[in-house]
Amino acid sequence: MLTYHRIPTARFAVFPMGRKTKRPERLQFPLLVKSIFEDASLGIAHASIVTSDEKLAERVEFIHRHTETDALVEQYIDGRELYVGVIGNRRLQAFPPWELLFTKAPEYTPRIATAKVKWDRAFQEKYGITSRAAEDLPSGVADRITKVCKRLYRILSMSGYARIDLRLTPEGQVYVLEANPNPHLEYGEDFAESAEKIGISYENLMQRILNLALRYKPGWHV
Repeated sequence: MLTYHRIPTARFAVFPMGRKTKRPERLQFPLLVKSIFEDASLGIAHASIVTSDEKLAERVEFIHRHTETDALVEQYIDGRELYVGVIGNRRLQAFPPWELLFTKAPEYTPRIATAKVKWDRAFQEKYGITSRAAEDLPSGVADRITKVCKRLYRILSMSGYARIDLRLTPEGQVYVLEANPNPHLEYGEDFAESAEKIGISYENLMQRILNLALRYKPGWHV
């Protein structure tokens, strides 16, 4: 759907359980291997980034065995990991881009949201993993990101609230990784923090989401 609407996304292929792993020619290394269904970065580690057919087969088998789901293999996009909250039903508002940072990690460390990055407190402290408003974005990129996220929101008929995950390459190209219709709403998480950045308190944010749910009418996106 996104390719049809000319929204840049990573090339991908699905590797079903019980079938031999054969890489399509259109997929060039490096590649990222993950579960097609699981969330919360389950099964994602640094080893998920593979650079050979042998490692690809190994990681696909790992995903099949440990998650009991098909494997999703997509082109690894090197760059900055950004998150953009969007709120609304018909009239949309996008929050400032939020960035996942590795402030103490060696330069060669892949900047991806692994399970350890999300859930391992000791790992987070060791590598200085934090998130905050994205700084020093190239000229015009913030506006372009906002337009892409709002357009994506409408294309997917989303409502209420969502978080769009993106990668920004060193060349300034924006790729959509995921449209999350149910991101964390906890106080202090990226969605709430980015709303507060533009003056929306946590209490007001929750009330706005409730109001949007009460006002929503099926068919608005048709």
